[in-house]
Amino acid sequence: MVTRLPVTQLKASNFGLNSFIFGNKDVCKFGYFSRNSASQHKLSFKLVGAQGKRWKLNDIDTNAVQERINSWLSKTQHFLTEVTLPLVKTGHSGKPDPGNEVDTQDMEEIFLGDQTIPSSMPNGNLSLVAIVSIEQFSRMNGLTGQKMQKIFKALVPKPVYDDARNLVEYCCFRFLSRDAIDLHPCLKEPAFQRLIFITMLAWENPYCDKNDLHACASRKVSFQGKLVGEEAFSRIAPAISGVADRPTVHNLFKALSGDEQGISLRVWLTYIDELLKVHEGRRSYQIHEYPQLSEERILCIGSSRKRPVLKWENNMAWPGKLTLTDKALYFEAVQFQGQKDAIRLDLTGHGLQVKKVKVGPFNSGVFDSGVAISSGPGSQTWVLEFVDLGGELRRDVWHAFISEIITLHKFLSEYGPDDDDQSLFQVFGSHKGKEKATTGAVNGIARLQALQFMRKLLDDPIKLVQFSFLKNAPHGDVVFQTLAVNYWGGPLVSEVTDAGYQRAQGMSPSEEVFEISDHVFDIGGSVYLRKWMRSPSWGSSASISFWKHTSIRQAVVLNKNLVVADESLVERAAAICKQKYQAVEKTRATIDAAKLQGIPSNIDLFKELILPLTITARNFEKLRRWEEPHLTLSFLAFVYTIIFRNLLPYVFPMALIVLATGMLTLKGLKEQGRLGRSFGKVTIRDQPPSNTIQKIIAVKDAMRDVEHYLQNLNVTLLKLRTILLAGQPQV
Repeated sequence: MVTRLPVTQLKASNFGLNSFIFGNKDVCKFGYFSRNSASQHKLSFKLVGAQGKRWKLNDIDTNAVQERINSWLSKTQHFLTEVTLPLVKTGHSGKPDPGNEVDTQDMEEIFLGDQTIPSSMPNGNLSLVAIVSIEQFSRMNGLTGQKMQKIFKALVPKPVYDDARNLVEYCCFRFLSRDAIDLHPCLKEPAFQRLIFITMLAWENPYCDKNDLHACASRKVSFQGKLVGEEAFSRIAPAISGVADRPTVHNLFKALSGDEQGISLRVWLTYIDELLKVHEGRRSYQIHEYPQLSEERILCIGSSRKRPVLKWENNMAWPGKLTLTDKALYFEAVQFQGQKDAIRLDLTGHGLQVKKVKVGPFNSGVFDSGVAISSGPGSQTWVLEFVDLGGELRRDVWHAFISEIITLHKFLSEYGPDDDDQSLFQVFGSHKGKEKATTGAVNGIARLQALQFMRKLLDDPIKLVQFSFLKNAPHGDVVFQTLAVNYWGGPLVSEVTDAGYQRAQGMSPSEEVFEISDHVFDIGGSVYLRKWMRSPSWGSSASISFWKHTSIRQAVVLNKNLVVADESLVERAAAICKQKYQAVEKTRATIDAAKLQGIPSNIDLFKELILPLTITARNFEKLRRWEEPHLTLSFLAFVYTIIFRNLLPYVFPMALIVLATGMLTLKGLKEQGRLGRSFGKVTIRDQPPSNTIQKIIAVKDAMRDVEHYLQNLNVTLLKLRTILLAGQPQV
C-alpha cells in the first residue's frame, strides 16, 4: 500500500518555533529552562520608602529608581524569552561556540509542555524527545500532535502505525517537504537546528527505556552525554536540503563523529554554523569578486599570504588567486605592477583529468603538494601547487573540489538529456534536472569546505563529495542512474503529444510516441525516458537486477526524496553501494594486515628499513671502484684536506648539525604538505600464496642469504684485522 500525500503550502502558524501554548489544568505543559533559571526568575519587588513615614520626593534617588526599573525590565525580558522559546539554547548565545570544549554541561534542559499526543503507543511509551519532536513539527505544520497522529493512522496500515519511529518521520518529513530549495531556510534558526538534533535522537530512541524512566516521569531530560548514531543521522540529515546527500552521508558521519561513537549537539551546531558561513561567503564572492560572472556560480577562492596558490609554468612558480566556479577555473597571476588578466580553464569539456603530482624547480618533484589538470595529450596542462603552512590536506581538498566539478559534467553528458532535446518538454520539470545536479555538487563542495574549517576531514576528502566518490565506488553506476531519475524524472505532460505541438515542431506522431514499458519510473510516479539512457551502465546485470525490484512496501510517499517507513530509490541504491564499499575496505584491510605474515614479507621489510644504509654503501663502493673518477678524486681531496688541516675534531659536530638541519627541513616541508602524506611510509609488496613446500624452500633461501651475508662480514672483519696487525691473514 503506497500513499501519496499532496502537500499544501501553509502560512506560518501560531504554533511555530517560537510559540508556547498554555492549556487548562488537564493538559501537560512543556518548555525549556536552564539549570540556574530558578534563581534568576525570583523577582523581588520593593516599595520605595520606609514604614511609618510618608514619601518625600526629594528623598527619592532617581538614579536608583531608574536602575531598579531597568533591572525589572531586563529580568522580565529574560523570563519571557525563556518561556516563549520552546527549544533549548546554549547558556551564552544561540550559536555554538566552537572553542567551548564543554558542550553538554552548558546546555539547558528540555522539559515538556502542551502535550496533546498520548504517551502510550502499541509498542511502548514514547520517549521525551519523541514527544517533543512530534509536537513541535505538528505545530509547524499547522496542526497539533494528536491531529497529526490521527491523519497518519488513517494513511498507513496498523503495522506501520504501531512503530513510533514512523510517526516521528511523518511529522518531520511532512514539514521538510514544503521547501525544496538549495539550502533549507529554517537552518538559520538556532531553534530549528536543535529541533533536528532532537528529532535524530527521537528516531534513534522513540521509546522510553529503563534508563530513561526517571526522565520520562519527571518530564525533563538533559542533552548531557547524548550522541546521535550513524543510522539516525543517515536517515534524517539527507532529508534537509543542503545538509547531506544520500551516497556520502555515512562518510560525513565518520568525519563529524571522529573518534566518538556519535555526533554531539556541539559538533552538530558547529557544522551547521560553518555550513551557513560557507553559503554566505559565496554570495559575497558573487557580488564583490566577480560581478561579471553572472552565468557561473563562484564556489571558492584560493588566495592568501599564509596559504598561497602557485602555478608552475616553464619551471617557474607564479603566485596568484585561484577561483573555482561550477564551470571553470580562473587564475590571476600576481606581478610587481599588479595582476594579470585572469586566464580560464574550462572544466565542462570531455577528456579532462585531474591528478595529484609532485612539483619543484627543474621538474625535480620534491614537493608533493601539486594538482595537474589536463584535457588529454598535447593539450594545455595546468600545474597548481597548494602551499599550506597549517597542514597537508589543502591539496587533497582542492583536488576533490576540481574532481567533483569535472565528474559532474561527465555525469551530465552521460546520464542527462541534451539541452536542445525536445523531449524535455514531455516530462514536467525535467528542464531543471541539470540545475538540480549542479546544486548537488555545489552543496557537496560547501559541506567539504565546512568540514575543512572544522578540521574534521577524512584521510581522503574525495569520499565526501558524491559524484567523485561514486565514480570509483562499487555499484556506483546504479546510484548514478537513480540520481539521474531523481533529477530529470517527472510526470508526463499529455498536452505535448497533441497534433498541434507535433506540427509546430515539424515531427511526425510516430516520433513522439514512447513505449511506456521502456521507461524508468520513480516511486513517486516520475518518468525517466528511454531515449535518455545513453550510458552503457543501463545494460549491466546489476542495473537490470536493481530496477526489477524497485517496488516499495507499505509507505507514505511525500515526494520522491522523502518516503515514510521505506527508502527512496537513491537511498536504496546508496545503501547497497555502502555495503559493497565496506566489503572492499574490509578486503583491503585484510590484505594490509597480512603483508607482514611470513618470512619473505619480513625480509622485504628488513630490506626497506636498511635501504638508506644500502644506498650509502653502494655509493662508497662506486667511489672505491673508481666508476666515476671525478667523484672519487673530489672525495679523496676532501678527506685529505680534513686530515692535513686537522679538522677531524669538527667532523662529528658538523655531522650532527647537518643531520639536525635536514630533519628540521623535512619537518617544515611535511607541515606545509609539500612532501605528501605517503612520505616516509614503508610499503611491503603482497606475497603470493604458497604451500608448505614453498615455505620450506623460502626458509632455505633465506638461510642461504644469511650465510652469504655472514661470509662477506667475516671477510671484511678479516681484512680489518690484517690491516691493524700489519701481517698476513692466517687461518
